[in-house]
Amino acid sequence: MSKVVLPTKGPLLSGKGWTAFFVALIVVCAVAPVLNIWVPVDSPLHMSDYAVALVGKIMCYAICALAMDLIWGYTGILSLGHGLFFALGGYMMGMYLMRQIGRDGNYKSDLPDFMVFLDWKTLPWHWTFSDSFIATLILIVAVPGLIAFVFGFFAFRSRIKGVYFSIITQAMTFAAMLLFFRNETGFGGNNGFTDFKRILNIPIATQEMRMTLFALTGATLLGFFLFAKWLIGSKFGRVLQAIRDAETRVMFSGYNPLPYKLTIWVISAIMCGVAGALYVPQVGIINPGEMSAANSIEIAIWAAVGGRATLIGPIIGAFIVNGAKSWLTVAYPEYWLYFLGALFIAVTLFLPNGIVGLVRKWVSREKKPVSPEPVQDAAARRSVAAEQGVEPDALASLPVDAKGARA
Repeated sequence: MSKVVLPTKGPLLSGKGWTAFFVALIVVCAVAPVLNIWVPVDSPLHMSDYAVALVGKIMCYAICALAMDLIWGYTGILSLGHGLFFALGGYMMGMYLMRQIGRDGNYKSDLPDFMVFLDWKTLPWHWTFSDSFIATLILIVAVPGLIAFVFGFFAFRSRIKGVYFSIITQAMTFAAMLLFFRNETGFGGNNGFTDFKRILNIPIATQEMRMTLFALTGATLLGFFLFAKWLIGSKFGRVLQAIRDAETRVMFSGYNPLPYKLTIWVISAIMCGVAGALYVPQVGIINPGEMSAANSIEIAIWAAVGGRATLIGPIIGAFIVNGAKSWLTVAYPEYWLYFLGALFIAVTLFLPNGIVGLVRKWVSREKKPVSPEPVQDAAARRSVAAEQGVEPDALASLPVDAKGARA
């Protein structure tokens, strides 16, 4: 019996990959802060506060796109409700930031302004640990993770998949949005949370704090990328891809898909929650609109445009789509949604593998080796050419008769 040899596990990143990784890390943690803080405003090299806020926001979106790639690109689970987990992480951070306002609010009360306006006397029970930064960090991970676990357990155990699963995730997100819009839930109603003052007792509006949040977001994105790369290259990742391609065959091979699907589902939800927590202090607001169906669909569009099952593709897609959105919503605000819809249709029809897939296709064409002419064929051509008194290259262009001989 022949022995089955499994492919050896390669390095996490290639030499060029590690170089690009450390260059990106240096740019977000060192170069960008220098360009924003120390380079004069009138210099062409200065990075404006607007650019810092925009890129920081897009990096948060890129984390969501990476999370979408893990469940959709590598596991075959299309979620149209990941905006919920993003918003939950944002609300956990927003609750802490609201408590940090203290008596600096409009009503000079220990309670957030919206609670005073609604004539609340005490904090709701779910605000109990909102004044602790450590507890907030735990809740940022625990709340999206727990909700994802409960929802995913029942959905995957019932073997709901395909378009039905996508519709259920969107319905769950829509129901949560309606819940958060209500004033009695204690989440600020349709206005949400805003007017943040400080974080860890440090003013949040300072240039140094903005760059700290920017660098932290970039480092988190790169860290999640390395984690996703390691996860997909492991045995766990190979099982996920097998589930994506043939789940029934995986079951017949002795694997239970439930724990694998549930684990990656919870991981992706936590990643979105962390992205939401980083997003709120940089943008300065969080409201139920972040749970809208359009926001969740956009996450899937970023992954599709960049290229599913590539990890780097969804990150690129998030930057391209949101960069275009930032420009188009100012230049042509009435046409932005038409552009987004046309982009998704074009990618689906003409770029099924996204931008990264197209680039890889071009690179493979350029690197395709030219088959050398067999030595015996070249020698025979030179011999015949000598007999007929022509150059060997000219002989190749001569017509061939029915017997295969050169005319």
